[in-house]
This record gives sequence, structure tokens and C-alpha cells, in this order.
Amino acid sequence: MRGAWLVFEDEAGFSTTPPQARTWSQRGRTPVARVRGRSRRRVSIAALTCYKPSHRSRLIYRPRRDDGRKSFSWHDYRDLLIAPHQQLGGPIVLIWFNLNVHKATGLREFAASWDWLAIYYLPPNALDLNPVERIWSLLRRGWLSNVAFSTPEHLVQHIRRGLRHIQYRSDLLDGCLAETGLTIRPT
Repeated sequence: MRGAWLVFEDEAGFSTTPPQARTWSQRGRTPVARVRGRSRRRVSIAALTCYKPSHRSRLIYRPRRDDGRKSFSWHDYRDLLIAPHQQLGGPIVLIWFNLNVHKATGLREFAASWDWLAIYYLPPNALDLNPVERIWSLLRRGWLSNVAFSTPEHLVQHIRRGLRHIQYRSDLLDGCLAETGLTIRPT
């Protein structure tokens, strides 16, 4: 599609149990953050990185609280795809993984009914080709590391803060694309 935005999608789940990162302290005084047990309270996030030559790179994301279903449904993905089309104001070439929900009948019918959307699938085990994977890494190593979350709302607050910081720094988004080894050239 000429003049389309190249959009990568991925989703991740975050728990109120904090990821561990390295820190420093006085020799012999290892800092310890006590956390009660393993948390079953999870927050799922779907994110889209959007690229187009001579345009600022974009990050669009949607959190989803655990309401019994652990992952996004095809309805959630449909709604997620409508948002960037409206925000970016142009056609979209979507690249994502071969998840069963990505190939659901309802989602395929939705995609086929719109000429502004083309969908391509990454090969299995091609995590290194998706720049959104780098977004999750930045988030986990930065805003979520070494924090003991007291409630799911506290977790969502930190996730949103980190994603907003990344969202407004297109150089970070461009760096995530560069790490994949992929380049975007005008046609």
C-alpha cells in the first residue's frame, strides 16, 4: 500500500510482582525488597509502534485489566486497530505474530472489509523482528524495575507513566526499529 503507515503490534502481561533489576548499595548490605507471594493480578497491554518515512514515529497502547480472560479477544484487537487508523489518518500495513486470536474469523472478516488495512504475519519465533518487544524491555528495565506494586492500579499507573515517556520520544521508537535491523525507505 503506497503512503501507508507500517505498524507493528505485540501484547504483554505484567504482574504486580516486580521484575528485578540490578542496583547498588554499600558493600555487604544487599538491598532487599520484600514482596508477599506471587501475584495473580495481571494487567495486559497491547501496543502498536507506527512508522512512516518523513513522519514522527508513534506509539499507541491499550491496557486491559484481568477480568477472567487473560488475553485480548478479537474484539479488543478490532478496536485497537480502529484507533491508529483514526489517529494516523491513513492506511495501515499491520505486522504481527501468528497468534490464534490474530487469525480469528471475526478479525479476518473485519480486515477484509476495509481497504485501509493490510495484515502480514511474522514468522514463528521472530521476536527480534518486532520493535514492540524492545518497548517492553525498556519498560521492564526502567519504570517497572525494583518497584513493589501495592495494587493493580499502582502497576497500571507506572506502566502508563513509562509508556507515555516512551511515546513522546520518537528517537526511542526509532531506536527500537533500528535494533531489529529493519529500515523504512520512502517508495
